[in-house]
Parts: sequence; structure tokens; C-alpha cells
Amino acid sequence: MKHSIKRQMAACFIGVMAATLICCWLANHFFLEEYYLKNKKNVIISAYNVLNSGMSQGRAEEEEFTTELTLICATDNISIFVMDTSGNPRLYTESTYKTLQRKLYGYIFELEAKDMSKVVLQAERYLVRESKDLLTQADYMELIGTLDTGEPFIMRTPLESIRESAQISNRFFAYCGVVGILVSSLLIWWLSRRISQPIMRLADLSKRMTELDFNAKFTSPERNEIGLLGHHMNQLSETLEHTISELKTANNELLRDIEQKIQIDEMRKEFLSNVSHELKTPIALIQGYAEGLKECINDDAESRDFYCEVIMDEAGKMNTLVKNLLALNQLESGNDLTSMERFDLVDLIRNVLNSVGILLEQKEIRLIFKEQEPVYVWADEFKVEQVVTNYISNAINHCGDDKIIEVKLAGHEDAVRVSVFNTGEPIPESDLDKIWVKFYKVDKARTREYGGSGIGLSIVKAVMEAMNKDYGVKNYDNGVEFWFEVDGSAN
Repeated sequence: MKHSIKRQMAACFIGVMAATLICCWLANHFFLEEYYLKNKKNVIISAYNVLNSGMSQGRAEEEEFTTELTLICATDNISIFVMDTSGNPRLYTESTYKTLQRKLYGYIFELEAKDMSKVVLQAERYLVRESKDLLTQADYMELIGTLDTGEPFIMRTPLESIRESAQISNRFFAYCGVVGILVSSLLIWWLSRRISQPIMRLADLSKRMTELDFNAKFTSPERNEIGLLGHHMNQLSETLEHTISELKTANNELLRDIEQKIQIDEMRKEFLSNVSHELKTPIALIQGYAEGLKECINDDAESRDFYCEVIMDEAGKMNTLVKNLLALNQLESGNDLTSMERFDLVDLIRNVLNSVGILLEQKEIRLIFKEQEPVYVWADEFKVEQVVTNYISNAINHCGDDKIIEVKLAGHEDAVRVSVFNTGEPIPESDLDKIWVKFYKVDKARTREYGGSGIGLSIVKAVMEAMNKDYGVKNYDNGVEFWFEVDGSAN
């Protein structure tokens, strides 16, 4: 193949490797000697700090100090000569210290030619310079100056070995680089060929897949990216093989969606029918009694008052139904803002119970609510009042013969559960999940007696879901308990 990936990979890797080795050689050639010299400067300055510290502390005659100094000089190939203020040798590390003494005299009395040395570092009490010995023509790095005790000194280390080492290192690196490029080129060619072979098998597999041969599979022990790609291509082959069955499944889903749309249309029609049914009776009553008033069927004041009361009562029911429908629609559409605030739940419940107190007396219902201390919660106060009102109204309308309603609170910090229990017949198990549906009535005859529309519990469901809180109902042998939860708050 003209543009084989094997050749491209080999050329790329060999080129990168050769460029890297050449760059390393150039860096070695131009900067290794300078790096050595910088390191040597740091070493001789470190040795000076040891010498200066020891002399300042008066340790020149201590065996421990001289041993330490001798070890440093032997390790780093440094010669030291210190002269006292009278011109006599004070401390030296080599017996042949005369050369260093002459160098020190030349520096003190400025007898040396300035072109024979190059200053590397100038400090307050010393300088570091590169210098050439006139007798041996050898290059040295010297640190020369005055100690903190006022005594002149000189430290010297040869540089010839550094330059020679740098040159040898450069030559050795060049030889190794050439051999490395040759050996690595052969290895890279072999590796490129090995990598390209499974890629060619993948190319053959993709060609067979374009011909709809789904029996083609990639088999290789490779556990790298190529093996992963082959595994994915096998999965693709299996996926294409099952395309027809998936299309059939999608067709069935489409039919199901059509059926679901039909169900939604039926629900819409049922909703309109329920609303029409709920409004039809009060409208007919209002119309009939209004016509009676107009035609003066009964002239006495008592009859007229009765007609007016019926009209007002039925109009009130219609008004309540419309308000509940609007509130429910707003809750279910998500347009109603839930405002979380901190309030006393006990006070709210007492207000609701006080508002229905006359109704409780009329129906001779015994109310039990023992909570006295404030219980603060976080919730939408108006919506919680709606829920409590609906639960209490529902309990009053289904109280049964024992006529007992009990309101309880449980938990006071993380969550508070409010439960409203009323005596009476339990709700059939088959209806427990349906009572939250709009217009659903368990006992339609009984619901008509008190004018219920079947929307109250739907409003409870919408309110609690808007606040993302739990709610529910529980049957007992002697009655039913409705409950909901809100977030508690520390007093």
C-alpha cells in the first residue's frame, strides 16, 4: 500500500526519536561544560562557607574541623591556603602551598595580569574567578578574598578535568545516539508492522460489513485500543443484525403511542363530561328557582327566601367548583409559585378548626386535637392551609356514626407529619389509589348529599407534589386516616 500506516508510523517515530537525540546532543555539547562550571562554583563556595565558619569560631586547631575540611578538599579536589595577618601560613591542605601563597600575594598586591583571569562572581569579601597557571598552563577556578577574621585566603580547584569530561561525554553520547537510532529504527519497524496487522484485519472486517456479512467477527488476543475497537465492531455487527427486529419493536411502540394519545383524548372528554355534569345540576336548580321567583309561584316571603337560599347555595357550589378547578389547573400546570416560609403549624390547624367549629357542632362531631405547644415548619402556608382544610372537610363529610375526628402531629425537627383521622367506613382497597384522581367519588350517592365535587383530594395531591412532600391515606377497622408531611424547624 502506497500510504501504508506502517510506513507512516515508522517514519514518524524514527524522526521524533532522531530529533530528540540530536537536541539532547546539542544541549549536551553547548551547555554541559557550563553546567559543570556552575556546579563547581557552588561546590567551592560551599567549601568557603565551611572554612569561614570554622575560622570565625576559632576551630582552626580542632582535629574535627581539620578532618572535615580535608574530606571536603579530597572529595571535590580543592586546595586551600590561609595566611595570617603577619604574612605567615595559617592553614593549608597541601604541603606544596607555595604556589597558592604566590597567587595570594599577587592578588593582594595586584601583581597579576588582569587578562589572565575572568571574574565569575564578585561578593563583599571574596571573588570567584577562572584563572590560568602560567607555569603549567592549566585552568583553575579560584575563590580568593578575606575571611570574617580578616585573614586572606585562596581556594583553588582544577577545571581541565571538567572540560575533558564534557568532551568525552559529548563523544560518547554521539556514538550511543547513532547506534540507538539504528537499533531503534529496526525495533520501530517491527512494532509498526505488528500494530498495523490487526488494523488491516479491522479494515477487512469493515469491508465485509459493508457487504452485509454480519458473520464477520474480529478475533485477536489484543487487549489494547485496537482490541477494544475490534470488540466494538463486533458489537456493531450484532446490532446491525438485529436492526429489523428493532424496527418492528419501534413500530409496536408507535402503535402504543397512538393508543396513548387516544386515551388522553378520552380523558379530556371525560374531564369535560365531569365538569358539565357537576355544573348541570346547580345550573338547572338556579334556573328553575329563578323562573319560579319571576313567575311569583309563591307570594309569601318565607317561600321567596327559600328560593333565594337555594339559588345562593347552588351558586356558591358552582363558585367553589370553579375556584377549585382554577386552583387545580394552576397547580398542575406549574404556574403557581410555591413560597416557602416558617410558620406555626399548630396555630394554622387551630384556625382551620375554628372556622369549621359551627359545622362540627351542628353535626355533633367530637374533635380531638391535643397539641398545645407551637410547632414551627417550613412550607407554603397558604397551600398547607388548603390541604388541612380539605382533609378536615373530607373527615366531616365521612365521619360515620361514632362521629369522632382526631388531628395529630408527629415529629418536630427534620419532618412533621400531620394526620386527620375520622371514624366511619374504610375506603375499599381498590379505590385507595383512585381517590386522588379528579372527580373520582367512592360513594357517589353520599357525595351528592353534601355537594362534593371530587376535586378536594386532587388539590391535596397537586399541592404536595408542588412542595415535593409525601402524603397518603391509611385504612383502619373503624375509620380512615389521611396524612401529609412538611419540613420541621427548630423553635
